[in-house]
Amino acid sequence: MTALYHDGNRQLQDQFDTRRLADLGEQKWVHDTIGESDRRFIEHADMFFLATADAEGRPNCSYKGGDPGFVRVLDERTVAFPNYDGNGMYLSMGNALVNPHVGMLFVDFERQRRMRLNGVASIDAHDPLMAEYPEAQFIVRVRAEQVFPNCPRYIHKLQPVERSPFVPRAACETPVPDWKRSDEYRAALPHDDRARQE
Repeated sequence: MTALYHDGNRQLQDQFDTRRLADLGEQKWVHDTIGESDRRFIEHADMFFLATADAEGRPNCSYKGGDPGFVRVLDERTVAFPNYDGNGMYLSMGNALVNPHVGMLFVDFERQRRMRLNGVASIDAHDPLMAEYPEAQFIVRVRAEQVFPNCPRYIHKLQPVERSPFVPRAACETPVPDWKRSDEYRAALPHDDRARQE
């Protein structure tokens, strides 16, 4: 049994006669460190998908976006990214507190490439990187356990039109989303939320 595959994977690999192919793919592509080409790919990304699960294994998947470079490779085993203000549910980050195993899926739709990074997350509101991310609530660091590319053949080729104006940026006031201005939500916002104070 490998670190990547469990009985469920093996059952389907045997059913469809892909065990040899899966073993070759693991041997050839899966590693526990972030190489130079991986670093360039990650730090070029302006978005990724984050998979988490709670303590009972119930899954959640979320989109995380920012300007290119918002995910930083700190060393060959560690990436970091900010957590910005959202809808207050903390589904992904709450999961990471009770079950730190996470999956990060980076997709470059223009170049039709993708990469996975599976690892263990930690959350720190006093991380030294806080000063480098305007409006970050805390920093998430992920210690890589498995880093590998995926077959890109089903990735649709897309081109970005514009980046979100809501991504916090230095020397620029972040706009307030319309939903926070509605009477229904305004009273429920945290007391220090700018939308509540307007």
